Amino acid sequence: MEILKERILQDGKCFEGGILKVDSFINHQMDPMLMYQIAEEFVTRFKNENINKIVTIEASGIAPAILVGYAMQLPVVFVKKKQPKTMENMLTTTVHSFTKDRDYTVCISNNFLTSDDRVLFIDDFLANGNAAMGMIDLINQAGATLSGMGFIIEKAFQEGGKILRDKDIHVESLAIIEDLSNCEIKIR
Repeated sequence: MEILKERILQDGKCFEGGILKVDSFINHQMDPMLMYQIAEEFVTRFKNENINKIVTIEASGIAPAILVGYAMQLPVVFVKKKQPKTMENMLTTTVHSFTKDRDYTVCISNNFLTSDDRVLFIDDFLANGNAAMGMIDLINQAGATLSGMGFIIEKAFQEGGKILRDKDIHVESLAIIEDLSNCEIKIR
């Protein structure tokens, strides 16, 4: 994904504490042409997995997940950060946000995540792996099968990728950031 790497270097902004902002093209204002190319790349990388559902956590993962679902002709479900009063058969877990430095109780209805599902999880970032671990918990609670996890950007200097790969999870990251020291973006 050379085009993604170029955009990160051109439009990404680095902040103290290992924060990379890509809000001008991925998670606030979106470049739909780039997002579709990202989806096509995920489809290619996961084409040999037996997947019947795409899942993400709101909010930044929704756009890429919908495009992956569209390209794969599969339903997309997003885990919610606020528990609606009307949700039936709720499964919950706690996820810590690295960027916002707070915990969220997230939920999904077991009506939309079941033991028949073979899940591809899509998200914008992989840092410490907190959202991914929360998703694994929800998948396990539902008795579903995790077929793979796709991330637009992975921060290799944080532990999330190692944790997931050590669990033998099929992880695909389209751009891997080696380092953000001195607010200089170094991509693998």
